Amino acid sequence: MNEASDPSRVVNLSQRMDPASERVGELLNAVRSIANRRLQQWAGNAFEHVDDALFDLAEKAENNAAQMHYFDGMREVRKRRPSVERHFLNAINRSLGELAHPLQQSAVPPASPGTVELSLVADNELEESLAITSMTGKHESRLARDLFAVNQRLSVICGGHKIDDASNPVAPAILAQTFRQALHELSADMRVKLIIYKLFDRYVLSSLEDLYQEINTELARAGVLPQLRHAVARSSGTATGATGHAGAQPAGEVVQVAEESSDIPNDLLQTLHALFSARRSSVGTAGSGMIHAAQSGGPLPSANELLGALSVLQSQIATAGPLPLAQPDDAAALSREVMQLKGQLLSQIGALRGERPSHVATIDEDTIDLVGMLFEFILEDRNLPADMQVMLARLQIPYLKAAILDRKLFAHRQHPARRLLDCLAEQAKGWSEESDRDHRLHDKVKSVVDHLLHDFDDDMGIFERLLVDLQQFQETNKRRSELAEQRVAESTRGREKLEQARRRAAREIIDRIGERKLPPLVHGVLARAWANHLVLTLLRQGEASPEFRSGLRFVDDFIASTRPATDPDSRQALRQMLPGIERSLRLGLANVAFQEHDVERLLGQLHAYYRQQLGEGVEAAEIIAVEEDATMLAIPDSIQPVIERDAEPDESTVDDSIAVPPDSPEWQQVQALQPGAWLEFNNIEEAMTRAKLSWISPMSGRYLFVNRRGLKVADYSPQELAILLIDGHARILAANALFDRALSAIVGRLSQSDAPPSPATDTE
Repeated sequence: MNEASDPSRVVNLSQRMDPASERVGELLNAVRSIANRRLQQWAGNAFEHVDDALFDLAEKAENNAAQMHYFDGMREVRKRRPSVERHFLNAINRSLGELAHPLQQSAVPPASPGTVELSLVADNELEESLAITSMTGKHESRLARDLFAVNQRLSVICGGHKIDDASNPVAPAILAQTFRQALHELSADMRVKLIIYKLFDRYVLSSLEDLYQEINTELARAGVLPQLRHAVARSSGTATGATGHAGAQPAGEVVQVAEESSDIPNDLLQTLHALFSARRSSVGTAGSGMIHAAQSGGPLPSANELLGALSVLQSQIATAGPLPLAQPDDAAALSREVMQLKGQLLSQIGALRGERPSHVATIDEDTIDLVGMLFEFILEDRNLPADMQVMLARLQIPYLKAAILDRKLFAHRQHPARRLLDCLAEQAKGWSEESDRDHRLHDKVKSVVDHLLHDFDDDMGIFERLLVDLQQFQETNKRRSELAEQRVAESTRGREKLEQARRRAAREIIDRIGERKLPPLVHGVLARAWANHLVLTLLRQGEASPEFRSGLRFVDDFIASTRPATDPDSRQALRQMLPGIERSLRLGLANVAFQEHDVERLLGQLHAYYRQQLGEGVEAAEIIAVEEDATMLAIPDSIQPVIERDAEPDESTVDDSIAVPPDSPEWQQVQALQPGAWLEFNNIEEAMTRAKLSWISPMSGRYLFVNRRGLKVADYSPQELAILLIDGHARILAANALFDRALSAIVGRLSQSDAPPSPATDTE
């Protein structure tokens, strides 16, 4: 006989069970057993697929570093999987066991739209929270009927204590948050964690319908609300339990709320919607657009009315003519316009309708505020030059229209409108008047802005077309600048190699001379002719070559030939050395482009010197050149000295007087810089300029900077660059996309406890 048909086993909503009774313990144990068995199996399935997913991504990785991230993640997941699963299942079991004792309950707060965390500032936390919000939102909507029944039945067996999505341990939001806490055991890259979340979504959250149906079947079989009809009451987009059968809920309201919610993507926009709602609630201004409409006595503006009013405002901006170059007060004036847009929009709707509405629907108000905060951020973003800030700020109304037409604009990174604004900002980041004398970039950005202002009505395809055109422009300029960059880098590399070779040759010669006092003739030959020969040999053949070693042996022999020959043996040794010295010297002089007559003149002077050494007859004029005046040497002026007489070579181009603490933030910033990073330089004696780090010398460690055309702007040693950062004469520009920076700033701003309720009128 079916237990549910036994009247003694049926429990109505008006009948509450004693949480301390044995039967409650049995029913909760049954629920825990079902949940543990199902969740253990599904979580195991999710982790079984992590290896394959990460391996596929590693094979497709864009570089070795990204590939290693995925391989490291695979090893970390294998190592930590048992503890993550154990943490997750234990937390769910514990929370289910504590349902009957709400004062002791320690369930993890969910990240549902109504209770989203208000401390999302770090990029990783934001990305993780958005991933959780996205996957839980869609399942809350899909599972609302079955979850409602589970909530109702759990409320009954827990003595009438209300169980809803925010307190049910097997609700999607709490399961996701519990899993998030369990993943704290995993010290893996955020990219790896996001893959795990996707698999958790696929293998756990997507299967919850079976879990809820089994729990409902088991509790109904045990006599808990066996006749309960699955209906859903919603408040603020979250499924909650009702105090009676859902038949009391007006069907029209359920349908209407469901339709409103279906317009909101269950991802970033939903998170921001929750933050906006939370801020309004915290200052006592909560309430939906429906309530505001009732107070104002008129219907809320429809989407078509909003778009029509925006089109009028857009045409006014488009016909206002081109903007002049930015002045100091322009950004402030535009910021005020951004903040006043909501009032202008309501006034325009009133002009079109005949009566001015006082409010718009909550979802539209959130969209208006969000776009307003985006463009307020653009006007405050120091990564953009002032002229470009002013130009991009004109796009507020086209982007508000786009956000109303397609609410996925803020949710999807690959949305064409989002990518277009990111691409414009990236191009603008490196702009300066000096690097854009022909106004090519300025005119291109202005052209895109003008196209959107004049041509955008409701065709979202315009963003894709303008993006393709801008990317083609960017690619053409990139190829041109890369060629210029390559020439600059090669030139700088050549100069550094030459300087390094000169220092090496000078050091080798000076070390061999030591404390000896050489005759001007010999010193002049070594410091000028032969040092240049060593430099060329180093550049062409390298320091390990036989030619370079032979050149150093000549230096030793040449210096040795200056020792006094005072006895027959020493004179005989000197005579034996001279043919080899002359032969090597002829080859070396030819290597540095000595003309034949210059070679003969120099050898003539050397012959005179050696005859004097050997005690043979020498003309008076020859003695002067040998002993007194090195400027009379037969060495062309084109052969410049590598080392000066009695001078030490400069060992380094770095100023040793510059000292930067290695633990200073600026030094760490310099060490972390990679080619492609943009900086803004504001030296006192020069105009402000923006430059890209093009190349870091492997020899000297110096940083080479170029403008957007690929032309050299400056080069600094790491110490010099750190000093510029410390003194405020240099600033590193953000590398991530404008939209990502803006959304992080908006979420952080909304999360502040003292943030004003209306973002569109917010100021910093």
